[in-house]
Amino acid sequence: MQVILLERVAKLGQMGDVVDVKPGYARNFLLRQGKALTASKENIANFEAQKAQLEARNLETKKEAEAMAERLDGEQFIVIRQASDGGNLYGSVTTRDAADAATEAGFSVDRKQVVIEQPIKELGLHTVSVVLHPEVAADIKLNVARSAEEAELQASGKSIQELAAEEEAAAEFEIQELFDDIGAAASDDEDLAEAAGVETPEGEGTDDEQPVT
Repeated sequence: MQVILLERVAKLGQMGDVVDVKPGYARNFLLRQGKALTASKENIANFEAQKAQLEARNLETKKEAEAMAERLDGEQFIVIRQASDGGNLYGSVTTRDAADAATEAGFSVDRKQVVIEQPIKELGLHTVSVVLHPEVAADIKLNVARSAEEAELQASGKSIQELAAEEEAAAEFEIQELFDDIGAAASDDEDLAEAAGVETPEGEGTDDEQPVT
């Protein structure tokens, strides 16, 4: 099926290009979202008549998108989710989650503008793309964590695995300190007994022993 593009479409063509696409892709995406028209003689003629106006409108929206991309690119947004101790999410982070997080931070982002290449199913920092215009996109980071405190630690560069390892090492250190304290206390008791002249069980005599005269 042939269509004429009303805007740039990635991996397909530029505004005004007549391209061949599958009918389903044309009907369900290009035509429905106003990105193209069927390449009939009438539609091609109408496009040529309105080409200058369409190009001017495209330039204006592109400038607006570039201004927003400059503010949005590189921003980091926190998404709180439940997860296992190993960092696996009970579910996944969606384009709607990303759009909501950005919108709550003051950016107007629609979930249809968000592109998540790989499903987000683990805690950590994840980069996703926001397509603001057919020719303009910005990259943002989603800080997926179980709490605001955990998100802050992840933002500092620590992964959930590193945090777990640090907690385990701290717990082992506390246990070792406890054993050391117990050992030190036992040693102090022996020293006190020796200083008081109290013999240890190994040095005590039996009741049957008589003093030597």
